[in-house]
Amino acid sequence: MAFTRATGKHRRPSAMSRKGANIAGIATLATAGVVGTLASPALAAEHAAPAAASVEDTGLTQAIVIGDSLADRIGAQAAAQQHAADKARAAAEAKRKAEARAKEERAAKERAAREAERKRLNTFVAPIADSYVSTGYKTGGSLWSSGSHTGIDFHADSGTVVHAVGLGTVVEAGWGGAYGNNIVIRMNDGTYTQYGHLSSIGVSVGQSVEPGQQIGLSGDTGNTTGPHLHFEARTAATYGSDIDPVAYLRAHGVSV
Repeated sequence: MAFTRATGKHRRPSAMSRKGANIAGIATLATAGVVGTLASPALAAEHAAPAAASVEDTGLTQAIVIGDSLADRIGAQAAAQQHAADKARAAAEAKRKAEARAKEERAAKERAAREAERKRLNTFVAPIADSYVSTGYKTGGSLWSSGSHTGIDFHADSGTVVHAVGLGTVVEAGWGGAYGNNIVIRMNDGTYTQYGHLSSIGVSVGQSVEPGQQIGLSGDTGNTTGPHLHFEARTAATYGSDIDPVAYLRAHGVSV
């Protein structure tokens, strides 16, 4: 019995068809990144140097056999790319750590500055620098209308700088009768301090003052026997609420 074969079925591809399939297979591998930019030399080697790279026709698949030198080049390129990527990652990590350290250092400096400022504002100082108490608290005598001294006197020539002893707000600045030119400050802890017999006043009511800030100059205005600074510590802004100024200053760390 004679058998017939359907036209176009099971016919072995022509040489031209096989060659076209080879080229298409190589192009597909190049597009997929298997050979990449090195695929063209491999294709050229099919005709020029079969020992370097050849195409095997198994009848089922197209396989590219790459020579050792080409494989080495691809491997070296991959290694270089990996090395560059590792360096970039390491550099980025080092930058991130450096920025984090710098941020922490800035934060630490800011905290230290805030703490230093807090301590400075909570510090008390003597109203007259490098001076001493010439008349003590509650000293008796006819010089005082109450019969005794309601504050302490600091030795000072006229024109000596007078400082606010601590952080507070000025509640009185002007003439104070027997006290002459005087200043009264409400301190941040709720107590009051008074500075009397001034020759000059350098602050105004409502003004905030800091420890050691110049508020005026000593003098002998009002009821005095000579230039000095009269200093009082009080529980209120008014006369008669005085407390021991030496104990007050010492309680705030000032030796007098």
